[in-house]
Amino acid sequence: MKQQTIETVAQRIAKILRRHSVEFIFGQSLPSAVILAAEAIGIRQIAYRQENMGGAMADGYARLSGKVGVVTAQNGPAATLLVPPLAEALKASIPIVALVQDVERDQTDRNAFQDLDQIALLQSCTKWVRRVTVPARIDDYVDAAFTAATSGRAGPAALLLPADLLRAEARAPDFPRSRNLGQWPLDRIRPSDAALAEVASLIAAAQAPIIIAGGGVHCGGAATELSALQQEACLPVFTTNMGKGAVDEYHPLSAGVLGSLVGPRSLGRHSSALVDAADLVLLIGTRTNQNGTDSWRLISPGATVVHIDVDPAEVGRNYESLRLVGDARETLAALRTALTRVNLARRHADRARLEECIATYWKTFELDRHDVATSSFRPIRPERLMAELQDLLTDDVTVVADASYSSMWVLGQLRAPASGMRFITPRGLAGLGWGVPLAIGAKVARPDKPVIAIVGDGGFAHSWAELETMVRMKVPVTIVVLNNGILGFQRDAETVKFGSYTSACHFAEVDHAKLAEACGCPAVRVEDPSELAYHLLRGMEQGPLLIEVITDPAAHPPLSLFAKMDEAA
Repeated sequence: MKQQTIETVAQRIAKILRRHSVEFIFGQSLPSAVILAAEAIGIRQIAYRQENMGGAMADGYARLSGKVGVVTAQNGPAATLLVPPLAEALKASIPIVALVQDVERDQTDRNAFQDLDQIALLQSCTKWVRRVTVPARIDDYVDAAFTAATSGRAGPAALLLPADLLRAEARAPDFPRSRNLGQWPLDRIRPSDAALAEVASLIAAAQAPIIIAGGGVHCGGAATELSALQQEACLPVFTTNMGKGAVDEYHPLSAGVLGSLVGPRSLGRHSSALVDAADLVLLIGTRTNQNGTDSWRLISPGATVVHIDVDPAEVGRNYESLRLVGDARETLAALRTALTRVNLARRHADRARLEECIATYWKTFELDRHDVATSSFRPIRPERLMAELQDLLTDDVTVVADASYSSMWVLGQLRAPASGMRFITPRGLAGLGWGVPLAIGAKVARPDKPVIAIVGDGGFAHSWAELETMVRMKVPVTIVVLNNGILGFQRDAETVKFGSYTSACHFAEVDHAKLAEACGCPAVRVEDPSELAYHLLRGMEQGPLLIEVITDPAAHPPLSLFAKMDEAA
């Protein structure tokens, strides 16, 4: 009689992950039992160097793939390093499942090696966290983690796996599970027909309606529906930082990113006039956060606000709103249907005027920044770099940026050539150093498409080690390091607020190209702006490539915080 093979809990977990279409685990060979079992059935480990970077890789992968990002870590210090990327994913609504090893079940609360109350640790930065203790329940718990991550407002979930549990025998569950829960959004919900009809009537009757679209458009896969609504109802569309790319910014009714980018040489300095005049503001998938609203100053108190969001708690959080609680894609599709039942003559009659206004805003913006966008001076102006990159952008390219100024250069200077194009920035918590790992995760999601990361020298210092990951795992990303030798935002913000800045703002000179070459990554240092286009194209076509650009330390994006200082200059 043939002896039946015993399946362990770790092996069972691997099979469940495969059921949820998991192809990659961002890990560091821990929990080893899970990784070994996963690799044995064809799930590839993307082995990071630092746990916080692994969490950001899973984030970038989830944003671009439409699947759940899975990250693993050891108990103790490794688990603590997952907190920052999980917190980013929580605020940015990105589904991640973290599988975290825990001490053996009979060692809990005995000061075992690297024992920590990991439930308390992770509760503040996840939607859901549990510790599994019963082998027979492993199917239930893994499915619950995926359900928590992908349902409603997406976000991270964590599952704690005691080491001895992973070695235990996994008995077949009493109620077998076969569903694939690895895609997101898991559920598609929309508001009532009555609520949609009311909003449709408001749009038809408004004098000056506008749309402000946030990251929820990308999360919900709603870019096509938003573009159709923009066209059919003749509605001007702004985006938040995270919403950039939701619409084609060359469309005559697209007014670009707004938020706090309203200082001199910004598009928002001119286009904000449309927001000031708006009597109806349709918010779609946005948290109405501080940066996205210029400290809640953008929307007029007299405007009627309609808010579409999958999270009921976000609707009306900062602006009393007509509530359209639902998935962005389904809600916009239903709203478009409701608009076919009202008279949109006023909208169509105003289209030519709106298009002329928006075209003037873009033209004035181009004139305002012409001197810096075409500058041949050294050190190089970041606006010149963005102008050179603009010429290479197609809807196949994913642009990733680090937090701080890197994000603002990308969001404020580049123009999306197609709806649904992705500009990935860590704007949930805006942690410094996540540009490179986000780009690695994005490249894993779309290996045949170009991914370019724009990072500052300050943020890049957090993630140097992942150059080795990129080379070893054969994930070719183009990394552009803006080397100005300073923490730019820190210096400028402190100067505005206090009249001086701290000693931490300036760095010693670092040759980032040599760092990259030491990791086996081709690299070049660029000091002449005429060389930018060649190397950008080389990186995007051949990759990997690190391009260190020596940039002007005096340059900063046109944020409202610096407007008075810039005007005085």
